[in-house]
Amino acid sequence: MLLVLSEEQKAHLGCLPRVGDAAVGELGRLAMELLRRGAAPRACEAAAKKLNVGVDTVQQGVEGLAYLLTESSKLMISEIDFQDSIHVLGFSDELNKLLLQLYLDNRKEIRSILSELTPKLPSYHSLEWRLDVQLASRSLRQQIKPAVTIKLHLSQNEDQTAQVLQTDPSTLLHLIQQLEQALGEMKTNHCRRIVRNMK
Repeated sequence: MLLVLSEEQKAHLGCLPRVGDAAVGELGRLAMELLRRGAAPRACEAAAKKLNVGVDTVQQGVEGLAYLLTESSKLMISEIDFQDSIHVLGFSDELNKLLLQLYLDNRKEIRSILSELTPKLPSYHSLEWRLDVQLASRSLRQQIKPAVTIKLHLSQNEDQTAQVLQTDPSTLLHLIQQLEQALGEMKTNHCRRIVRNMK
């Protein structure tokens, strides 16, 4: 699978030949720090002074490398596919080898960073339900007022919680139809492609 780069990302990575092959290692280190800890403007300023280039050039290079490494690691691109993906940038063979080595050295760490960033959502454990029907009251002798009470048990990190919901049957039927429609959407090729790229 090849990584497709937009024009903006190509422009960001286009500054790498200007800073030189020796500086790519420094920009790669800054890109990894960006992924680990977030933006560090002072480190970019220090690197710009050391490399004798503008701060914007360093920031663009770091952002471009961070994107390249993140997307490649997310998709687990092979060495050959990575080389083919960056070949369109027109870099020298030496620079391409440096980028490949940077990717190979850091892809496991990047995948672990990305796995920590995924949200930990509660998952379904069990469900209890009850149907209540009010047939009459003091003021109205003949009335039918149904209500469905649902107790949803969720588990998250070995902790269990319960949510109690109450609705009328028509709203419940509408909710069921919406959920069935969402499940049907998940079977389309477009959604499958999105889910495959998210893993």
